[in-house]
Amino acid sequence: MSAPNPYPLGLRLAGRRVVVVGGGAVATRRVPALLDAGADVLLVSPELTPALRAHVDAGRLHWEPRRFAPDDLDGAWLVQAAVDDPVAAAAVSAAAAERRIFCVRADDRAAATAWTPAVTRHGPVTVAVLGGGDPRRAMTVRDAVRDLLGARKGPLLTDSVEEGAPVNNAAAGRGRVALVGAGPGDPELITVKGWRLLTEADVVVADRLVPGLLLDELRTGVELVDASKIPYGPSRAQEEINRILVDRALAGAFVVRLKGGDPYVFGRGGEELLACAAAGVPVTVVPGVTSSIAAPAAAGVPVTHRAVAHEFTVVSGHVAPDSPASLVRWDALAGLRGTLVILMGLKNLAAITGTLIGHGRPADTPVAVVQEGTTGDQRSLRSTLGAVAADVVAAGLRPPAVVVVGDVVGALDG
Repeated sequence: MSAPNPYPLGLRLAGRRVVVVGGGAVATRRVPALLDAGADVLLVSPELTPALRAHVDAGRLHWEPRRFAPDDLDGAWLVQAAVDDPVAAAAVSAAAAERRIFCVRADDRAAATAWTPAVTRHGPVTVAVLGGGDPRRAMTVRDAVRDLLGARKGPLLTDSVEEGAPVNNAAAGRGRVALVGAGPGDPELITVKGWRLLTEADVVVADRLVPGLLLDELRTGVELVDASKIPYGPSRAQEEINRILVDRALAGAFVVRLKGGDPYVFGRGGEELLACAAAGVPVTVVPGVTSSIAAPAAAGVPVTHRAVAHEFTVVSGHVAPDSPASLVRWDALAGLRGTLVILMGLKNLAAITGTLIGHGRPADTPVAVVQEGTTGDQRSLRSTLGAVAADVVAAGLRPPAVVVVGDVVGALDG
């Protein structure tokens, strides 16, 4: 007699406690979907990946830096044992069973009381596929459904959805690298090509700022490398990333280097391409939607507008204006009439604004600051060049944030 089928159910977790045990790659993939569902997440683990630490620092979840204890499940509605230690996972399962709480286990699906399905999301539509206990089957069916939905010509949930063109499901090549821009934060803003390559990947090397829900949709068995967890300083870390890309590709894997925004907009994608080229590894570059345009747009600020600005300049503010390492001509930027977009500039904002004012940019120039643009945690404020540094501190804004300087800040106001 065959095993009974699982009962499919959509859990409404908003405001309800969900416990995640483990702070590694599995938890990194699963937590974003729980946060997207509005769950009150308790993460129990002695250590965390940098991506999970970013959620903690942003106040999106609560972290207990220790090993699991059974009373962690008191008041919980669901628990995910995101550990590969069978003994530890069994302890979580036992505590959950005593409390009649459903338990998802990363180490042993047969011992779990709940399974996480393969998921694809299209706006308000979520398609979840269970493959009878076979995650590869579930992923294959999920990908076919997503391709069909992605090939549509009309919008979803209308009276008439036209049939799209046939989808080419030819197998992907191997022994290559793709530099994929993941976009500014909203997982739906990755390009169609970028998402397709991500679903074909054997190895994914991801930055801290990539949308977490994209990682939730990776194929089973994909090696996920958290690039922000690589030790050493910035230069050594980049060397290690380059080495990982080259070594995995030379071993025959298809490697996707998933980068927030666009690979070439302050993303060091050029260095990665040169390293691969030197090793004879073929590289595909997939541009991404950059936060320098998307974050202002999400906050109601166009970077150009007729009769207001005929130019916009994107500059990195990670180096202070008075630093010998700065390559930016701040004096020249102060004399421009167009829009100035500053990335990675929150730490040096007071020095940047003071320098621009000192070189002639009026202190009453409108400024907008957008934190985590296009995501559910987006925050923004409007100010002036003379006051914005103090206003950002008072408002508690934090990186990643985009600063927009210019009259376009108020161009769309009523």
